[in-house]
Amino acid sequence: MNDTHDTGAAPLHLGRQSALPASPGEATLDYVPNPRPAALYCVRFAAPEFTSLCPVTGQPDFAHLVIDYAPAESIVESKSLKLFLSAFRNHCGFHEDVTVGIGQRLAEEMQPRWLRIGGYWYPRGGIPIDVFWQTGPVPEGLWVPDQGVPGYRGRG
Repeated sequence: MNDTHDTGAAPLHLGRQSALPASPGEATLDYVPNPRPAALYCVRFAAPEFTSLCPVTGQPDFAHLVIDYAPAESIVESKSLKLFLSAFRNHCGFHEDVTVGIGQRLAEEMQPRWLRIGGYWYPRGGIPIDVFWQTGPVPEGLWVPDQGVPGYRGRG
């Protein structure tokens, strides 16, 4: 982790007013020490109203994102994650780029034992696109529940 993601530093967003970042690249994710670093456990964030923009038409694309991870030394602070995800509202990107990019950034900065992201995108042009990425095999002994998002049948 670089100095901007030092888990010993005070979080930039927690307990403070924070403006919505202009872009995902300008968003700062805060990480705090894992309160149970010796325990193998799974953390889940669900963002059922995620929005980004189509890079071709500029029209909004909607997804239900599910992020699961097994923390190592740090955990992501949830307010900073919400601000980061909200910054995609004005960001143009294909579903694959957006989903995998979110997962890769979290994995690179937080360095969890394991991370996966499921991007369940609502259809445009009649075709839903679901995108999945993970850092590697699930660690032995980690209970990871099903992501709970049904295959498309009106997904709502």
